[in-house]
Amino acid sequence: MVRPSPGHPGLRGGERRSWRTEAPDLETPLKARILIVDDDERNAFAAVQALDELGHELVVARSGEEALRRLLTEQFALILLDLHMPGMDGYETAALIRSRKRTASTPIVFLTAIFRDEAHVFQAYASGAVDVVFKPVDPFILKSKVTVLVDLHLKTEEVKRQSAYQQWLLDEHARVKAEKALTEKALARTEARQEAILRSLPIVVHSRSIEPPFAPQFVSDAVEGVTGFPASRFVDEPDFGSSRIHPDDLDRVVQSYADAARTGHYSVEFRWLCADGQYRVLQDQGVVAPSADGEAREIFGVILDATDRHSLEEQLAQARKMEAVGQLTGGVAHDFNNLLTVVLGNIDIMARKPEDDERRARRIDAVRHAAERGRDLTRQLLAFSRRQHLSPVSLDVNALIQAFSPLMRQAVGEAITFDLLLSDETLCAHVDPTQLETGLLNLAVNARDAMPEGGQLTIATHRDQTHVIIEVRDTGVGMSPEVRDRVFEPFFTTKEVGKGSGLGLSQVYGFVRQSEGEVQLHSTEGQGTTFTLRLPVSEKPIERAEQDEPAAMVEGGRERILVVEDDPTVLTLTVDMLTGLGYEVATATNANDALEIVQSDAPIDLLFSDVVMPGGVSGVSLARTARKLRPGLRVLLTSGFVGEGAVLETAEFPLLDKPYETSLLAAKLRKLLDRRVTRRRRTRAPRQRETSAAAE
Repeated sequence: MVRPSPGHPGLRGGERRSWRTEAPDLETPLKARILIVDDDERNAFAAVQALDELGHELVVARSGEEALRRLLTEQFALILLDLHMPGMDGYETAALIRSRKRTASTPIVFLTAIFRDEAHVFQAYASGAVDVVFKPVDPFILKSKVTVLVDLHLKTEEVKRQSAYQQWLLDEHARVKAEKALTEKALARTEARQEAILRSLPIVVHSRSIEPPFAPQFVSDAVEGVTGFPASRFVDEPDFGSSRIHPDDLDRVVQSYADAARTGHYSVEFRWLCADGQYRVLQDQGVVAPSADGEAREIFGVILDATDRHSLEEQLAQARKMEAVGQLTGGVAHDFNNLLTVVLGNIDIMARKPEDDERRARRIDAVRHAAERGRDLTRQLLAFSRRQHLSPVSLDVNALIQAFSPLMRQAVGEAITFDLLLSDETLCAHVDPTQLETGLLNLAVNARDAMPEGGQLTIATHRDQTHVIIEVRDTGVGMSPEVRDRVFEPFFTTKEVGKGSGLGLSQVYGFVRQSEGEVQLHSTEGQGTTFTLRLPVSEKPIERAEQDEPAAMVEGGRERILVVEDDPTVLTLTVDMLTGLGYEVATATNANDALEIVQSDAPIDLLFSDVVMPGGVSGVSLARTARKLRPGLRVLLTSGFVGEGAVLETAEFPLLDKPYETSLLAAKLRKLLDRRVTRRRRTRAPRQRETSAAAE
C-alpha cells in the first residue's frame, strides 16, 4: 500500500509531500502455488492426493487453454503438465508458456503415460521441461521432485522479500532524510557545535571478537591521539592492547567482555599504559552485534579517555569531604566553645573571689551540666562515626517500643496523633537498647518538628526475611532532594538557630550501621517522611540489658589497683578518685611499665587500664597478657574513644566510658571485686604459688 506524506522533495509547487509504503511482511510463512494441467480427472485427482500433505496451494486446469488463461493473471511456483491432451497438447502448451516473459522461467514437469521413448523425452526437455514423470505416478517420487523445485522457488522468493525489505529500509531512510531537511537546517548551528565538541573528545571506535581472547578486529585512527600508538598495533598484534592494561584491572576487563555475550552489552573502566609511560583511565562500553542468523558474532564498542573526568570526580569527592569536615569541625567548635565558656567562666569566678556555698554550688552545677553536655555531644559524634561503645543484647523490639512509647508520646505533644502498628510476632534483634531508644526518640522529635500544625506519627514493625523492620512515618512537610542528601550529616539542620543541634539523625544513622543494619529514607515535599530501620534478626534467646546504676552511697575499698593511663592529668585525677575511695594505687603510663609491675611480686587485685595507649600495645593486649600471668586478675578497661576493631575486642572485658564520675567508677569496681571468689586474697605473679581469685 502506498500513501503520500508531507516532505517529499519531488512534487511540484514546493508541495512538501513524500510517498510512504508499508513495510514488507517478513513474518508470514511463504507458500507455493502449483498448477496441475491434466484433462483426465482421475490423474489430476491422484496428483492432488499425492501433493496435498505438502501444504501448498494446488490448482487444477483441464486443458492447455485453461492453463494459459490462468497464467495470464496468476503466478505459480511449478507447473505439472500432461503431454497427451486433446486439442493443445503438452508440447504446444509448454512452448507458449516459455514464449511469455512472465512465465518463461516457471519450472515445468511433464507427466506422460504414452511417450516413454528416448525421442519423446528429449523433445520434452527441448520444450523447456525440467523433468519428466511417467504415469502411473509414484506419489513418493512426485512429492520428492516437487519438494526440491518448490523449495528452490521459496528460497528465491524469500531472497526477493528480504531484498524488498532492504529496499524499503532504504526508501524509508530516504523519506526520513527528506522530511528532516528543514529541521536539519534549523539545527545546523547546534549540530556544528556538537560536532566541534565531538572532534575535541578522545573517542575511539573499535570492534573485537566475541570469543576469547577477544582480539581486536578494527580500531579507529583516533586511538593514536589517546594512547600514542597507531591503530595497526592493536589489530596486527592481538595481545598488544591487553598487555598494557594495568594488572589489577585486567581480569575485570576480560570478565566484562565475557559477560557481554550473555547480557548483550558491557561497560568497564580501566587504566592503560600509554606511549608516554603514563597510565590513563579509559572507559570502554559497547554492545554485542548479532549476525543475520541472530547469533552473536562481534563486539562493537566506544572507548573514551576518562582520565580528566576521573580526576575531577576525585577532586569533587575530596572537596565534598573537606566541606563535610569543615561543617563537622565548625559544629564541634561552636558547641564545645559554648560549653568551655561556661566551664572556664565559672572556674575563673570561683578562683578570683570567694562566694557563699549556695553560689558556689550553682557554679559547680553549671560546670557539671556543661561537662555532661560535652560528654553527650562526644557520644553522638562517636555514634555517627560508628566508633561508640555499644552494649548489645538480644531483645524484643516490640516490647521495647511498647515500653518506651509513653516517653515518645510525651515528647511529640498532644497536637500529634501517635499510633503503634506492631507486628503480632516476636521480633528479636541484637542491639543496644539505650541507643535504640535514643534513636527512636530522635526520630519522634524530628517528626514532631516537621508537623508544626499537628499530624500523625506512626511507628510500625514487621519482619522482612533476615531483618527486623522499624518504620517511623509522619505526615509532615517532607524534605526536598537537597535536604534528603544531607540529612544524616552531623550538625546539618534546617531548624532555626537554637532549636536543633543537627546530631539527632546522625546518631540514628551511625548506631544502626554499627549494629550491622541499614537506614532508609523516603520523603516527598508536602507528603511526609518515612525512616526505615533494618536491624539483623537475632536467633539468640531474649536477654535483659545489664544496667550500671551508680550506688546511692559511694562505696570504696582497701584493695590494690594498678592504674595504666598515658595522660598525666587523667592519671592524677583517677588516682585522687581511687585513694579518696580508700584503695591502694599503683600507676604506669604505658603497657611495658605495667607488665613489669604485673610480673613482680607486687600484690594487685584489679587492673584498671586505658584502651588506647602509645607504644603499639593496647589496653586489650595488656589485659590479655596480664590474665595469662595472673589468671585470677580482675580487669576494668576505660576509653574516651576506641577504634572499630578495638570496640569488638573489648567485649571480653568490662569497659567504662570516659568521662566517668567517682560514683560510677566506685560502683563498677565494687561490682567486679565483690564477685564470689574461692579465696579472697590479692593475686601475685604465678611464681609466688598463691591461689588467685576466680576468673571473671
